[in-house]
Amino acid sequence: MNDLKQFAPATQRNREAILEVLLRVLPPSGNILEIASGTGEHSIFFAPALRPRHWIPSDPNPMLRDSIEAWSKEFPSDNLQAPLNINAQYSVWEVEEQKIKIAAIVNINMIHISPWSSCLGLMQGAGRLLPLGGILYLYGPYKQGGKHTAPSNQSFDESLQSQNPEWGVRNLEDVIKVAQNQGLIFKEMITMPANNLSVIFEKL
Repeated sequence: MNDLKQFAPATQRNREAILEVLLRVLPPSGNILEIASGTGEHSIFFAPALRPRHWIPSDPNPMLRDSIEAWSKEFPSDNLQAPLNINAQYSVWEVEEQKIKIAAIVNINMIHISPWSSCLGLMQGAGRLLPLGGILYLYGPYKQGGKHTAPSNQSFDESLQSQNPEWGVRNLEDVIKVAQNQGLIFKEMITMPANNLSVIFEKL
């Protein structure tokens, strides 16, 4: 099973900084749904540190769900759930089918490495699932006022669009507007290492 583990070096670099923010902004209990969990390396790091909350990873890629399970077997935590098959663009998510109540949603480094429709779907899902006072946490690079915040982000954006023209670093104001359309109010922005941002929304 260990052979199924995938590795994302960025998780080692950003996980402590992200956890520091999560410990402050997440509700004190309940189910935390991670959309686009990737390799699962964040899941095994966050889950034990966030007890008594329950961490629910998800990813639409079966290879990555296998990776999440492999990491979870090596670093088990009683509050880490098995990964769900959720694509942010789905009109109904698996947690809804299973009638699982969600207190918060976490999404790390997804909306710039996916079509804009994934961001729209993420906001629609958060609007459906989150209770009043529920939190949506986003992490990644953003443009502000239509401009990159660092030369490295511009280079990264160009690299992304060369791989797929539907990808790219998003304008923060556009993301905030889409969130507001789903009843998610922009609450806070935190500058993070490597020219990334933590962006927090609350369902009102």
